[in-house]
Amino acid sequence: MDIVVIGAGYAGLTTALRLDREHNITLVSAGDHFTQRIRLHEFAAGRPSVTVPLAELTWGTGIDLVTAQVSGVDLASRLVLTGDGRTIPYETLVYALGSRTDTSTPGVAEHAYTTEAAGALRARLESGGGDLAVVGGGLTGIELATELAETYPAWRVSLVTRTEPGGGLSARGRARVAKAMTRLNITGHPNTRVEAVEPGRLRTDRGDIPADAVVWAGSFTVPAVAAEAGLAVDDRGRARVDGTLRSISHPDVYVVGDAAAVEIPGAGTSRMSCAVGMPIGAHAADVINARAAGREPKPFRFRYFIQCVSLGRRDGVIQAVRRDDSPLGLILGGRTAAFVKEAVCRFTLRSLRLERRRPGTYLWPKGRRLKTKSTAEAG
Repeated sequence: MDIVVIGAGYAGLTTALRLDREHNITLVSAGDHFTQRIRLHEFAAGRPSVTVPLAELTWGTGIDLVTAQVSGVDLASRLVLTGDGRTIPYETLVYALGSRTDTSTPGVAEHAYTTEAAGALRARLESGGGDLAVVGGGLTGIELATELAETYPAWRVSLVTRTEPGGGLSARGRARVAKAMTRLNITGHPNTRVEAVEPGRLRTDRGDIPADAVVWAGSFTVPAVAAEAGLAVDDRGRARVDGTLRSISHPDVYVVGDAAAVEIPGAGTSRMSCAVGMPIGAHAADVINARAAGREPKPFRFRYFIQCVSLGRRDGVIQAVRRDDSPLGLILGGRTAAFVKEAVCRFTLRSLRLERRRPGTYLWPKGRRLKTKSTAEAG
């Protein structure tokens, strides 16, 4: 079978490496390196590198690497279209183009840095000091603010958030974040909505905030390629899939990672994250392998287990969560949490290397099987 995987992030690369090697597998990536996205805040703070050559991660697998920007998909003709004019035919397509930071707020694209521009942000911060505003109260924003405040003392760091920082954490978790912000002299601006980013300032609904540099860590958005191609998508542009991660409109297309709106039993629509992206990618490969061998594939199962946030290099929060990702009271903090977070980051890359050598080795938390409505009625 000719299988084309577009996108070489956590989910797409996991799928490509886990597929049975008798398939003809082509992996299309905009760059020739795999980027550890969960370490980009570390790269902005001086980590030497957070990338690995794709040639190294796929060596010996028989996967055909194509470095090109995907510009579209011709679903009728089963062709992937690239920005340099190439067309790549497929029998089965794995769509894994992922997500990026939403820069639609006025002035963000022109005047702010995102994690995707971590290298440029690092160069800016190393060149001087002043007022640095980090916008976003999720885990990415918290990690950026604390990491940068710890690394660049010449900058006065503020964290601007629509609600309280770490709103998805428990009260104990949020208190731990607040304590770290105090320790690192980070000024908080909670319950503040940014209306625009302008040179030298943030314009907000509570007045202007000085900012010689702005790091934007808002919500994620997905490329328009899926919707433009004609795949069924939700109101955020994420492809709608069935329980086996196959497009509900085009059965020869599987969608994985942040690009897919996966309904997780007991938890709702999947969160855009590495934590669920890799399991989705792994399960898609298992489904494709099963169908190619004439076996009935199993539906996707997953349960959230923990949330991890670093607070600089020697502090962090490990938040235990229920299967639906809601927080429990249990947390780990301090150096123990920092150690666990580092172990999780290392585990993701190690899992990819193991999949290269022994496909099928990656495991993820699935929890108990929940009865669906139809199953309950049948019983």
